[in-house]
Amino acid sequence: MENADIPENANEHCPGPQSESAGKSDACEGCPNQQICATAPKGPDPDLVAIAERMATVKHKILVLSGKGGVGKSTFSAQLAFALAARDFQVGLLDVDICGPSIPKMLGLEGQEIHQSNLGWSPVYVESNLGVMSIGFMLPNPDEAVIWRGPRKNALIKQFLKDVYWGELDFLIVDAPPGTSDEHISIVQFLDATGVDGAIIVTTPQQVSLIDVRKEVNFCKKVGVKVLGVVENMSGLCQPITDFKFMKLTDNGEQKDVTQWVWEYMREKAPEMLNLLACTEVFDSSGGGAVKMSNDMGVPFLGNVPLDPQLCKAAEEGSSCFAKKDCVVSAPALNKIIEQLIETNGWSMLVSNGV
Repeated sequence: MENADIPENANEHCPGPQSESAGKSDACEGCPNQQICATAPKGPDPDLVAIAERMATVKHKILVLSGKGGVGKSTFSAQLAFALAARDFQVGLLDVDICGPSIPKMLGLEGQEIHQSNLGWSPVYVESNLGVMSIGFMLPNPDEAVIWRGPRKNALIKQFLKDVYWGELDFLIVDAPPGTSDEHISIVQFLDATGVDGAIIVTTPQQVSLIDVRKEVNFCKKVGVKVLGVVENMSGLCQPITDFKFMKLTDNGEQKDVTQWVWEYMREKAPEMLNLLACTEVFDSSGGGAVKMSNDMGVPFLGNVPLDPQLCKAAEEGSSCFAKKDCVVSAPALNKIIEQLIETNGWSMLVSNGV
């Protein structure tokens, strides 16, 4: 974690040009930079000073992490950004998932490009108080694969932090890829001197996810990043009963759509049922889910967000679930979590103080 300014043509396990073992370790054998690194002067990374200057106008920095992929971390990051912006905060959303940048899609910004000014790279704006930066804006084709080793990823993350001009921000949300590798180490190292408020860790209820998310919690503890809390996403499927399709299994094993008949029957026999929500477990949570894991590991549990098809639709459309009347299940659950974060961490003072 000492060095991140690693040449693009370096060997895979490069210790970094500022390391005492630069040019001397076994990992350096055959590297075209070996002689330069062995003889180059060592010292503090000057880019960290530039990053600190950029981040001086950012009041709060929040990492959104997960040890497991596919748990809805980027969806949560996007909706957190929408929610904070709707509360009149100045918000930036930085996507450091270099190989799988989904934030442009989830913010409705596909096809947008980065512009440069004398102040640096300009974020792409959803609203005047919600800016976004992602490698997704730099790809000539959205289907283009980013096949980069760690050093090149680290260099781009550093450039995002050093060269993007956010202006005055209340919050910078950093959406990271799953795991505990290069991108995570780099973002923590680069922001270390600027102060990170902490990390929100997203998981799903089943043990397959929790096994890896425990590693993420331990990563935060090892690198000194406070865990602001754990969110259990996809915590059961829940939606209005009228959104379901009803099928009948026939004698020959085929499925027959009887939705219209069910609705007509309920309207006639039990109209009060039409206002009910139907919920069921999707993932096995018999092991106690994120609540038990949080208690066991001594970190706050922020709440559950059900698997809501309307939230999935909002993410596909690149819109805020809070602005959609159809998100009757997920929006209140997310709002409760976000209000808890604001109150627990004293962020409401930003509004009351008018800053």
